Amino acid sequence: MQEYGSEAERQIAQLLRTARTKLGLSVAFLSRIDETTRTLQIVDSALPSIQAGYSGPRDTGFCLAVVEGRLPQVLPDARTHPEAVRLHPADLPQIGPHISVPVVLSDGELYGTFCAFGLTTEPDITARDVLLMEILAEAAAMVIEPQFRLDQQHAVIRDRLAPVLEAGGPDVVLQPIVSLCSGARIGAEALSRFPLAWERSPDVVFDEAHRIGEGDRLELLALARAVALLDRVPGYVSVNVSPQTVVTRACGELLARLPLDRVLLELSEHDPVHDYAVLTRALAPLRERGMRLAIDDVGAGFSSLRHIVMAAPDVIKLDRSIISGVDQDPVLTKLAQSMVEFAHSFGASVIAEGVETAEEFALLRSLGVDGGQGWLFGGAAPPDQLADLGVVLALPPADPRVPGPTAPRA
Repeated sequence: MQEYGSEAERQIAQLLRTARTKLGLSVAFLSRIDETTRTLQIVDSALPSIQAGYSGPRDTGFCLAVVEGRLPQVLPDARTHPEAVRLHPADLPQIGPHISVPVVLSDGELYGTFCAFGLTTEPDITARDVLLMEILAEAAAMVIEPQFRLDQQHAVIRDRLAPVLEAGGPDVVLQPIVSLCSGARIGAEALSRFPLAWERSPDVVFDEAHRIGEGDRLELLALARAVALLDRVPGYVSVNVSPQTVVTRACGELLARLPLDRVLLELSEHDPVHDYAVLTRALAPLRERGMRLAIDDVGAGFSSLRHIVMAAPDVIKLDRSIISGVDQDPVLTKLAQSMVEFAHSFGASVIAEGVETAEEFALLRSLGVDGGQGWLFGGAAPPDQLADLGVVLALPPADPRVPGPTAPRA
């Protein structure tokens, strides 16, 4: 029996071994029939010359002919059937008895066939043998389907991403980040944008890219386009990179070429860090040259405090789930105030995300939040539009409900 890598392949190989030995035949195989090709995907063979990977055009061989009814499921001796003689592959030994049943997935889609054949006219194949093959084919379909569906999903993702990757990455826009102390823009966050027709948020697109092994490539293309904007806007540019990508050599080399005192690197609270020691080593030389580190989406999940403790960021970005309605909800107010005091206690600054009203702005400023971004200050825009924003808006009065702020940082 050939060696197979996955558990599913090994299970199907065992089903084929059962079919071959129970029927007393020479070869049993699972074939895949797609739009153009028939392929022997998994084979249990007593003949070293017949192995997995053997393929030919879709309409050659016996498989499709059995599915379409041009050949019967059971051929006692293929050498005596005119259509079988016509379809017999010239590079295979002369087949005697042959049995084939379709492998059908749960939605009725034909995957291929479950087959066995011998090189003599013995033994006879009975109705019970056909039933056995049908049962084994059903079992094979259940084993095949999960990976088959996953491969289909990955193919769709790969086809969707291909034009973006070939074009050099996603479009990148900038959203202003303002000082809540002065009201002036101090930086901007670079945000990736993908075609609206995809109906997928950027975080979903990047996650899908990682699922098909293209995540690092897509992130690095987006990062390259984001940092290219440093020459077009004043202040710093905040860029998002996942922990798994930031530790790659390519990412380190790209960042090392930049004016790092103008780069704020954001790691999402949602993204798992599998090894903080590796992350710290990758970031250390960049931070020594002035790059600042932010933890994004703080408050949106359960990993925030561990991220903060282990990564020792320069900036904490409060998720909009804390900011939205913070002026109306005393619990959110207290939570925001606690996060500000916590961050300032170890020298980190705080940026509020998703600020949409002047009332939220006023309260956050009173709490000592250092910076903010959101629709109140401007949506994401091309860099030439961002450069004209200047001072974003007049300062609101301090919120009288809140005692004096903790010391804000620039």
